[in-house]
Amino acid sequence: MSITIVKPGLLTTIQDNGRWGFQHLGINPGGAMDLRALQIANTLLLNDLSEAVIEFYFPAPIIRFNQAAFIALSGADFNASINGISIPINQPIYVPENSTIQFNNKINGKVGYLAVQGGFALTEWMNSFSTNLKVGAGGFEGRALTINDEIFFTVPFRKSKKSTTCTILPWKADTKAFYTTEALQFIPGNEFNLLTEVSKQLLLQESFTILPKSDRMGYCLNGPSLSRIHSKEMISSAVTRGTIQLLPNGQCIILMADHQTTGGYPRIGHIISAHLPSIAQKEVGTEVQFKLTDLPTAENFSLLQAQHLHQLKNACNLQLDAYHRH
Repeated sequence: MSITIVKPGLLTTIQDNGRWGFQHLGINPGGAMDLRALQIANTLLLNDLSEAVIEFYFPAPIIRFNQAAFIALSGADFNASINGISIPINQPIYVPENSTIQFNNKINGKVGYLAVQGGFALTEWMNSFSTNLKVGAGGFEGRALTINDEIFFTVPFRKSKKSTTCTILPWKADTKAFYTTEALQFIPGNEFNLLTEVSKQLLLQESFTILPKSDRMGYCLNGPSLSRIHSKEMISSAVTRGTIQLLPNGQCIILMADHQTTGGYPRIGHIISAHLPSIAQKEVGTEVQFKLTDLPTAENFSLLQAQHLHQLKNACNLQLDAYHRH
C-alpha cells in the first residue's frame, strides 16, 4: 500500500491546490505550480480535484510501486516508462505491484504530476497537504522527497485477475483548452498607469525571456527596460500568483506558487488564472509576450476550463465504471 522513492530527481514534492486563507498571517498558498495539470490527473482517476499529488521536474524521480495502483501523469511530458514499457501522460494507467516508473528524457513542458487513485496518506498542515519548503511543513515531513522515502496510499487497491502487467486504459484527456501558445493575457494592476506610455507599449509589443534564476517563487524576465512616471517608494501591498511586478532595474517578475504574501514593487498586471498553467510549463530561455484584457474575458476563460474539467469527469465516470465491471 505504498510507493518508495528510488531516486529523488531535481525537486520532487507533495503538492495540492494550495493552503488558502492564511495570507493575512504571512503564509502563502503555495500548492502545485500547474493547478490545471494537478486537476486533470486527479479527474482521470475520479479523485477530488485538490487531492495531493507528486510534483516533479527533470531530471525526474524513479519510483517503485510496492502495491498495484491506478495512476495518471499530467503536465510536462518526460517520456515515462513502467518496467521498460512507454506510457503516455493524460491517460489513466494500471501499475502492477513491484513496478518501477522512470522518466527518460524531456519531450515538452517543465513540471510534471503523478496522481494515485485514492490519494496518499498524509498529515494536513493548515488545511493543506502542500509542501512549504520555506517553513519545513506540509507534504512529506515538510521537505522535498529523497531516496528511500515511503509514501503510503490512503486506500488499498482492489485485487484483480489482470494485475500482472502494466495496462494503459483506452481514454485520455484533451488538454488543449488549458494551455496557450499565444500571448499571456493580463489584467492591469494597481500601478499599471504609473508606467510611462512608452513602457506600456514596450510591455504589450515586445518579447520577454525567462531567466535561469526563476523558481517556484517567481519567473524572472529579461526584456526591454520599463520606466515609471515617477519613482517614489511604495507601501508594501498584497500580491498573488500571476502578479507581474516591476523591479527597480526596469525588469519584470511573474509571481508563482511560492510567492510572498505582500510586496513593495509596483504591480503592473496580473496574469489571468486561465493562462497560469501555460506560464508554469514554460522553460528557462522561452520567450513570452503579454496582451491586455479585462475581467469579464478572464472570467469567461476560467469558466470554459472549469466546464471542460466537468465534462472530463463525467466521461471518466462512465469509462472507469465500465472498466471495473469487466
